[in-house]
Amino acid sequence: MMAETNGEKKSVLFVDDDKFLADMYGLKFTNGGFTVQACLSVADALEALRSGFQADAIVFDLVMPERDGFSFLQALRDEKLAPQAVRIALTNQSDDSEKKKAEELGVDRYVVKASMIPSEVVALVAQEIGARKKK
Repeated sequence: MMAETNGEKKSVLFVDDDKFLADMYGLKFTNGGFTVQACLSVADALEALRSGFQADAIVFDLVMPERDGFSFLQALRDEKLAPQAVRIALTNQSDDSEKKKAEELGVDRYVVKASMIPSEVVALVAQEIGARKKK
């Protein structure tokens, strides 16, 4: 399934401080037909959005040095960045309180890294974008 609606490529902002994961997911999303901007920090991700990167989905880790995924969600909300983007937390945290906090900050889906292989995450992102477009 290609990530296109009406011939437009869908774009994903991927944020994870693990370079191996960022590179691997970047490749998976590209192979899935997405335009990808992979960032290794919240600061880089915010900079990309402020510079005009139009994300259909933002996939991000919650646990990162300097600024975590929660402060990222807060900044997205405060600055009204990418309001149309599906927000997907991709994390190793399977803690219910973390999930609740992420949902309160506006996350659409909460995915525990160990529960899905990368190709399933790519399919899930395409599905979420499709569902958002229909609303």
